[in-house]
Amino acid sequence: MAWVIGLDIGTSSTKGLLVDEAGQVVASASHPYELIQPAPGWAEQNPEDWWEATCTVVRKLIQKAGIQPSEVKALGLSGQMHGMVLIDQAGQVVRPPILWCDVRTTAECRAIEEAVGLEDLLQFTGNPALEGFTAPKLVWMQRHEPDALARAETLLLPKDYIRFRLTGERRMEISDAAGSLLFDVRAGTWSEPVLERLGLPPSLLPPVVGSWEVAGQITAEAAEATGLPVGTPVVGGGADNACGALGAGVIDPGQALVSIGTSGVVLSPLSRPPATSDGKLHLFNHALPERWYLMGVMLSAGLSYRWFRDELAPLEKAAGQVTGIDAFELLNREAASAPPGAGGVLFLPYLNGERTPHADPHARGTFFGISSAHRRAHLVRAVMEGITFGLRDSLELMRATGQPVSRLRAIGGGAKSDLWLQIQADILDAVVERPVVDEGPAYGAALLAGVGAGWYRTPHEAAQHVAVQATYEPNPETREVYDETYQLYRDLYPALQPLFPRVAALGG
Repeated sequence: MAWVIGLDIGTSSTKGLLVDEAGQVVASASHPYELIQPAPGWAEQNPEDWWEATCTVVRKLIQKAGIQPSEVKALGLSGQMHGMVLIDQAGQVVRPPILWCDVRTTAECRAIEEAVGLEDLLQFTGNPALEGFTAPKLVWMQRHEPDALARAETLLLPKDYIRFRLTGERRMEISDAAGSLLFDVRAGTWSEPVLERLGLPPSLLPPVVGSWEVAGQITAEAAEATGLPVGTPVVGGGADNACGALGAGVIDPGQALVSIGTSGVVLSPLSRPPATSDGKLHLFNHALPERWYLMGVMLSAGLSYRWFRDELAPLEKAAGQVTGIDAFELLNREAASAPPGAGGVLFLPYLNGERTPHADPHARGTFFGISSAHRRAHLVRAVMEGITFGLRDSLELMRATGQPVSRLRAIGGGAKSDLWLQIQADILDAVVERPVVDEGPAYGAALLAGVGAGWYRTPHEAAQHVAVQATYEPNPETREVYDETYQLYRDLYPALQPLFPRVAALGG
């Protein structure tokens, strides 16, 4: 028998899938780790935690499936985007990686726009300067930790760092490079004008490989740590969103992905990049040849729901640990008892600022419209609806570009709830499909590994194995309620925006 492994180096854990040639998931495993927040708005992680999780998950998969390590024919990696991992000549990390959800670099974003020019930046990279991207982190290093930056020899992103630990090869993969703000997404090369204007040495940037290409083989040291045989191929892999789309079968124009994990994503593929970009949506390279995608991102999607569970539903969380019933399932049942529109309660899911459509690091979460008649059920439902309204902001921008999006594939935590999937169909006014495998990023990485193993000729061929298990049609009556509520939701941000910096200054 033969198998491949797909790993997703996420923000809260590393997840892994063992997949056969027919695209069937044989085993799954995960291993958690902590987010480090040295100051408000900062977010870092220990890369040794990623490595320990990787080794643990690979060994768990082999053990759970009862297979021989030699039967694993290739490994693919997905990972959180934008995280800055700097390694020195010896391969040691020079400082804790700064992550995608870190918002310390507002001043550096403005400096990049001034140095490069906003129009040129959009033309070169397809994206504006936002705090989450990699380039502002490097400019921050220039200003605040120049000695550490001087020791750095290579810039990698989280999953590329893990590939380096597995293979010894310093490479970056194209869909992740596209999120660095240093990459020309149209030309598929590092942007020399951006590097020159920011004073960054081109030598810091490694060669770029295709998501589907073999980028190295398991070394003897990695074999001892993971249990995989020396020489096992490791493919380029992809950014979590690109792999999530591939793993959900979202590979062609007219399709779209909705992903509710820690962050929230709406993504729609393109067969060619637009000639110009206005910066309202991200433009990145996909994990397939000759494919790009438009993407909107909200920073605190599933994070908002997890915050609600942890801070406002401690009994459900404790009960879940005793009964085995997930606390989110208990909250979903409670939310179902509240009407669509949550009785006029709205929730702005801006716990840590926002990216699309507001690009505002000072924005904060808000409950609005609460009266003494409301129960907690209204608040739970308002959180689910508010997150989905935030995703609609991105979808509306895509539709305004002419993207004919009427059918969506849903993955992530938001795809595990029938209620939430129906809310998505109603608010987004689209048919929502749930794939059989909803761990999209790890599954997409496994499909790319299948290409590296020689099972499939192309990622397009690999994606034909994606199957759908459930479909949710929009309810016209409920949609009318949500259309009205959405207009109120859209009015809330500009009304509160002048106050957000003052709240953020208080430490909120």
